[in-house]
Amino acid sequence: MAEQLTFDLPAHAAQGLDDFLVTPSNMAAMAAIEGWHAWPNQKLVLVGAHGTGKTHLTHVWAALSSAQIVDTAALVQADIQAFAGANVAVEDAEKIAGDAAAEAALFHLHNLVLAEGGALLVTANAAPSRWGIGLPDLKSRMEGTTLARLDAPDDMLLSAVLVKLFDDRQIAVPANLIDYVLPRMDRSLAAAAQLVAQLDRAALSEGRPLTRNLAARVLDKDLGSGT
Repeated sequence: MAEQLTFDLPAHAAQGLDDFLVTPSNMAAMAAIEGWHAWPNQKLVLVGAHGTGKTHLTHVWAALSSAQIVDTAALVQADIQAFAGANVAVEDAEKIAGDAAAEAALFHLHNLVLAEGGALLVTANAAPSRWGIGLPDLKSRMEGTTLARLDAPDDMLLSAVLVKLFDDRQIAVPANLIDYVLPRMDRSLAAAAQLVAQLDRAALSEGRPLTRNLAARVLDKDLGSGT
């Protein structure tokens, strides 16, 4: 069968509270975000590996608290004074390590936000003690901040995410497909999104419904290419 022309249209990544699927792997982190008014010293470090849902949970907190989200790469150029008293989330904070200007910017942001009654959420792949912070005052403040951890997605979460991703693309999924791909895919939410996109493209290209056999071929191709 000749391949059909396909269009890889980006699926909308919903990041609201109702779209965050709570399972044992993220329940404690979600509870910490929802209870942000009770954070010790009004700050929290959210830790989790790539693909565990940090960005989604950051957006959930931003919606709950009317917070502004700042990427670490933008800290040095940011007008730190403008964040006085605001609720602020800083993503990927481990990237500041070794950058004196970025470390100083986060230190001043931390002090200014909290001194003026705001709250601070900082996300990273690892605990602050592992970032390699060079600025002693920032190091002590970050290491003294309460941690919330996002564990690797469990089967319950990955299954629910796969079902939702297929539903978002209006793809009919055979009853045995989720159970088949689950033990054969990478264990991250990003991998789930990538797999669903690949399966969608393959089904469109071949002009046939998504089947377990098609999924097996897509997965085998990924394994063969080392991805």
